[in-house]
Amino acid sequence: MYAIAAGGFHLATPVLAEAAGSGLVFNGFWIVVASVNFLFFLAVLQQFAFGPLTRILAQRRERIEQGLRDADAARREREETALDRNRVLAEARHEANEILQRAQKGAEEVRERELAAARDEIERLRAQAAAEIEAERQRVLADVRAQIADLALRAAGRVVGETMTSDRERRLVEQFLAETAAGTGSGGGLAHGGPLN
Repeated sequence: MYAIAAGGFHLATPVLAEAAGSGLVFNGFWIVVASVNFLFFLAVLQQFAFGPLTRILAQRRERIEQGLRDADAARREREETALDRNRVLAEARHEANEILQRAQKGAEEVRERELAAARDEIERLRAQAAAEIEAERQRVLADVRAQIADLALRAAGRVVGETMTSDRERRLVEQFLAETAAGTGSGGGLAHGGPLN
């Protein structure tokens, strides 16, 4: 069952022993040597190739993850900045609207005050003009009455044949004219052709 070959022991089964003539032989020693060589080569690769490569990959993974974290933080910061900017803009618009409304309200109040003052001034000027017109009218009426009284006294003096200049006669004529102007003449006046006495 065991056969010794040129380089070591051969583990052979009866089937393998029969196939020895065909060249298919399992050598246990060389299998162990090859396994040890493989493990040694694997340890060397692990120490000098896989270890640094693993560290490089780990560092690269850490840098990528850090970059992703930084990008995420930058994105959040950008979003917060955009929100802050929008909030500040909204507040500025609100304040601008309030200032505009206050300015419009102030302008409206000033306009209303100026209009009220202008109306008061117009009303005062109108009242003053009406008073002046009434005073002028009364003065003109007084002048006209005086002239009519003089004319009436002259006319009456010609009719009577003497000059009528006494204060009593002048008062009578002025009273007659005042009654005629007021529409309360008592016995027909000069306008109706009535007598003067």
